Formats: sequence, structure tokens, C-alpha cells
Amino acid sequence: MKPLWGAALLLLLCAATCAQQNSCVCQKNKRVTNCQLVNGACQCQSVGSGVPVDCSTLTSKCLLMKAEMRGSKSGRREKPKDAFEDTDGLYDPECENTGIFKAKQCNGTTCWCVNTAGVRRTDKQDADLKCSELVRTMWIIIEMKHAERNTPLHSDTLLNTILYFLQYEEPLITIDLKQNSSEKSSRDVDIADVAYYFEKDVKGDSIFHENILNMTIDNERLNFEKMSVYYVDEVPPEFSMKSLTPGLIAVIVVVVIAIVAGIVVLVKEMNEMHRGLNA
Repeated sequence: MKPLWGAALLLLLCAATCAQQNSCVCQKNKRVTNCQLVNGACQCQSVGSGVPVDCSTLTSKCLLMKAEMRGSKSGRREKPKDAFEDTDGLYDPECENTGIFKAKQCNGTTCWCVNTAGVRRTDKQDADLKCSELVRTMWIIIEMKHAERNTPLHSDTLLNTILYFLQYEEPLITIDLKQNSSEKSSRDVDIADVAYYFEKDVKGDSIFHENILNMTIDNERLNFEKMSVYYVDEVPPEFSMKSLTPGLIAVIVVVVIAIVAGIVVLVKEMNEMHRGLNA
């Protein structure tokens, strides 16, 4: 029996050693499990869904949100007229096997439609709601207000630090991420995923194993007091007036009144011009 026991122990030790040799670290996503080296590439499973994750690229926002929810269970420039914020925050999303969001998301019997960034773009309705397609988010605007600094910031310095198109008007830093359907190939990362990684880094909750975002400029840490993200879809959102905040409704009313007033003035001027020509 002793030789058999020794052989079994040897096999166990070998299995443990082999498992260690085949294990790997997913540098671009720490919310994964069961990581293994496959043909020299690190492949893992996303926490909460078990969907395979390719560690050579960014993980989709849908899988990241689902993993974050599982962890928590076990956690100013003028905007385009169709730009809207994510007012719902983190939720437990339904993802396709490819990792993208399902067009229809539900919490019990309450359902809504989302865009490719997973942000609600309709009113919340019952389970009979139809979401015919997953509408692409083609433009993401990240607006950040930085804290007071001892050394002033300059746009050129920011461009060398944050490799995205940005505008700077103290104290606001605005980053634009644009990508339409024709510009994205199957291997390209989605701007929604880029924005989510960036947002997590800025808020000190990096998805990377090591926070690679260098936010030190001129030997002084760049701290932020507020961050807002706006989304512009290829198809305008379908919110009803009752779902809009009173402040936004007031702005819309003011704009409509201004447009009507402008039309009245224009018509009056055209009538006076016409009378002058006929005199």
C-alpha cells in the first residue's frame, strides 16, 4: 500500500505544479477567475457569468458590470441635444454570449431598452416592452472638474498625458470618444468599454491589476472633484416628457419660447421689408 500511497501523493503534487505552471494573470481585468495559459495567451472566465475573457484586450462593459454586481452581492460646454447621462448607475445586466449588452434589460417585471454602453434610453415599462435593436452609442463625452492646483494646467500637457481628444477650459476637462458602426471592426475595442475603464481608473477603482493611468502632471497629482459622462446614440433616445426632470423641462420650455419669439421677430421684419419694397 505504501508504494501506491506514494504514487498518489506524487500525482497530486504534479497536478498542483502543472496547474501553477498553466495559470496566468489577466492584466487587463482583475474581475476574472479560472485563468489558464492557452497557446501562450491568458484566457479566463468573467466573474458572475462564466463567459470566456480574452486578456489581450479590454473586457466588455456588460461583463464588467455583471462581475461588479456579483462582487457587491458576495458592491461645461453645451452638450448635443440628444446627449443624456446614465441616471440609473450600476445594475445586474443581461449579456449576450459575445459580452455585449442585450437590447432589453429587466429588473423583475420592470424593463427598459439600452444602448451599446448599457445605458437606459427609454422609459421603464412592463415586461411587454419591445426593444427591436441594440442602438450604437457613437459619441461619449467625459466631462471632469479638477480640484485646485498649485501649478496651472495647459492643454498641450494634458494631451501628452491623456491620449484622447480633449478640450480644456479651467477647471473643466472634456474628453470626446467617437466611433460609428462603419469605423468599428470585430477586433476593435468599443468606446463604451474604453470610457468605463477610464471612469473606473479616475474614481480609484481600476479594473487593471495595476492602475496604468498616470494622472500626475508637472510633479503634482491631478485630482478630480466631479465626473459626468454623456452618451449620444446613432438613434435619439425615446424618453417621454414625464420622465424628464423639472429642470430639464424648464430648459426645453425656455428654448421653445426663444425659438417662437425669434420666428415672430423674423416674420415681423420680413413683413416690414415687404411693405417697404411695395411703397
